[in-house]
Amino acid sequence: MRAGEIIRHALAEIISREDFRDPDLANVIVTVGEVRCSPDLKHANIFVTPLGDESEEGRKRLTEALTRAKGFLRARLGREIDMKFTPELHFIADASYDEATAIDRLLADPRVRRDVDSQD
Repeated sequence: MRAGEIIRHALAEIISREDFRDPDLANVIVTVGEVRCSPDLKHANIFVTPLGDESEEGRKRLTEALTRAKGFLRARLGREIDMKFTPELHFIADASYDEATAIDRLLADPRVRRDVDSQD
């Protein structure tokens, strides 16, 4: 969806250039993987992960810190985007990278590789 991409780009830019006082956000590189908006565009689910600390604990710490900063982030977002409403922000830990890594690991398994190669 176009609105989700606009919000994703704007939030990634805002998060990357701000100096946060929160130690859980200071010096953390945040990957904003996807933004899903509600049909009325009043709510946005933002899928995030900390680059370099993709552990479940690291993702949880990041989402909690971003949730604490969501008022500040929403105000900044309102100035950056040209939408009728600035959506309410909901931060969610993005586990899709873990899923992709698990699939890659599975495909690299010699038994699976043998089965795939025998089909060719």
